[in-house]
Amino acid sequence: MDYREAGVDIRAGREFVDRIRSMVQQTQRPGVLGGLGGFGGYFELPAGYQQPVLVSGTDGVGTKLKLAQALQRHNTVGIDLVAMCVNDILTAGAEPLFFLDYLATGKLQPAALAEVIAGITQGCQQAGCALLGGETAEMPGFYPAGEYDLAGFCVGVVEKSQLLDGSQVQLGDVAIALPSSGVHSNGYSLVRKIISDRHLDWSDQPTLLAGQSLGEVLLTPTQIYVKPVLAALRSGLEIHGMAHITGGGLPENLPRCLGTEQAIAIDPQAWSIPPVFKWIAEAGEVSPPAMFDTFNMGIGFVLLVPQGSAAAAIAIFTDAGLQAIQIGQVVKGRGELLGLPIV
Repeated sequence: MDYREAGVDIRAGREFVDRIRSMVQQTQRPGVLGGLGGFGGYFELPAGYQQPVLVSGTDGVGTKLKLAQALQRHNTVGIDLVAMCVNDILTAGAEPLFFLDYLATGKLQPAALAEVIAGITQGCQQAGCALLGGETAEMPGFYPAGEYDLAGFCVGVVEKSQLLDGSQVQLGDVAIALPSSGVHSNGYSLVRKIISDRHLDWSDQPTLLAGQSLGEVLLTPTQIYVKPVLAALRSGLEIHGMAHITGGGLPENLPRCLGTEQAIAIDPQAWSIPPVFKWIAEAGEVSPPAMFDTFNMGIGFVLLVPQGSAAAAIAIFTDAGLQAIQIGQVVKGRGELLGLPIV
C-alpha cells in the first residue's frame, strides 16, 4: 500500500500548489521576503513606525460553505474568509500586512479549490495585504466527498499612539454606519434551517429579491472596508472607535468598541433594512429581536467620530462609494444599545 491508496494524493497536492502559485504572486506587496513553498512566510515590518504594534486576527466562513458547496460556486467564499479577518483587525486602526489560509478537505479537488484560492487572492488585493502562505490538508474519511473547510489568519500593524482600544471614545461621539453587502458570513445555520424547513430551493426567486435567486443573493461576498477606512484615517479624520458587525449583530459587536460607563443610542429608522433580511424574517417567522441578534441587518461596519466630524466622515465615505449614514450617538450607560428591539 501507499499514501495514495489511503486516499491522499501527494502528486495532486503538488499540482495544486503549482496551479495557485501565480494567483498568490498577484497579492505581493512591499515587505514580502521569499516566495511560496518554504516552511514559513517572511515579512519585513514597514519602515517609519516608532512603536509598531502587531494586531492579529483569525476567523472562518462558517456554514456559508455549505451553500457554496451545494451550488458548486467556490469563487466568493475566499473573499469572505479574508474579509472576516481583515475587517476585525481594522477596528484597532491596523493596516493588514499579510494573510495565511488553512484549507482542509476529504479529497483534493484542484479545480474547485483553485476557485477558493482565487477568491482569497481577490480578497487580499481588496485589503492590500499579501497572501503569505497557507496549508492544504487532504484528510480522507474526515470530511464527506465534495466538502471542505476554511480558516484564515491575518496580521496587521498600527502605531502604538494610534491604536484604538475604547479609551478614545467620548460621550457625544456619533456612530457612522457603513453598509453591508448582504448577509456577509454570519447566520447561515438559521438561513439553511429556514430553507430546509420550508422545503425551498437555492434557485427560488422570492418577490422581495427582485428577480435574484436565493443562492445568488446569499453568496454575495462580505464587504471589505480596509482601503476606504485607512484612507479616511490618513486624511486626518478623527476616529475614536470602530466595530465590525459580525455574529451577534449590532447588539453584541458595537458595544465592544466603547469605553467604561458608555452606551450607544441607536435610531433604527435611520436606515432601510435590505430586502434579504426582510425575506429571512418573513420566511422563517423570525422576530425583530432575533433578527438584530443574529444578522448585520444592512450595517457591516461602524465608526465613532466626534460630533463635529460627522458630516466630514459621511462625505469621505460617500465619495469612496459607500453610503455612510449617522445611526446613533454615544451616551452614558453600561455597554448596551438603546433604541433597538430588546434582545
